[in-house]
Amino acid sequence: MKLLIVIPAYNEAESIKRVVDNLCLNYPQFDYVIVNDGSRDETALVCRQNNYNLLDLPVNLGLDGAFNAGVKYAYRNNYDCVLQFDGDGQHDPQYIQPMLDVLMEQKVSIVIGSRFKNDKRRFNLRAVGNTLISFSMLVTTGKRVTDPTSGMRMYDRSMIKEFSSNINYAPEPDTISYLIKNGVTFKEIPVQMFERLNGESYLNLTSAAKYMLYMSVSIFFIQFFRKRTK
Repeated sequence: MKLLIVIPAYNEAESIKRVVDNLCLNYPQFDYVIVNDGSRDETALVCRQNNYNLLDLPVNLGLDGAFNAGVKYAYRNNYDCVLQFDGDGQHDPQYIQPMLDVLMEQKVSIVIGSRFKNDKRRFNLRAVGNTLISFSMLVTTGKRVTDPTSGMRMYDRSMIKEFSSNINYAPEPDTISYLIKNGVTFKEIPVQMFERLNGESYLNLTSAAKYMLYMSVSIFFIQFFRKRTK
């Protein structure tokens, strides 16, 4: 299958070279595209200096807009699947092939790299929010997702088409919950992730708390008003 790694990047000048060079050196069989999300630092400059494959957004659209730009690129270039992959070095590329194997062999539409498939969550604010979202998804879909906030997700061709042609399809837990509730198949595989070393996260402590609350409200209420157009 033809896989595209979509790397949304916001102010990742200090880490993007390490991430992409690792992919190019050790995983050259996979294509990638960096989506620079209107960064205020030198992320775009680093990418151009190293001749990386780059989509350079003129303004900051947030993770949703950056990822969807990458998915549209994948759709127009006839990729079979995409992988959402962080530009800050938290995601370990050794799990790309196992995720792809699951996507192909088990014929599911979404594969999620889960930090908690085999390991227990640490007790902190993020873990509490993760548990709350996981519970919300279980109640509304009947399916257990151990790591709903994982940013390492792989989507098949049908999901590429759906994400690229519909509005309000963010790479977020409420969208995943909505899709599962509407019959989309998924699988989680255990992964380990690294701590962010450099750069600027899309979420700080305050916004993370608001994010967790919004996701739960969205899963319980807002998603019931959405209609799926395949």
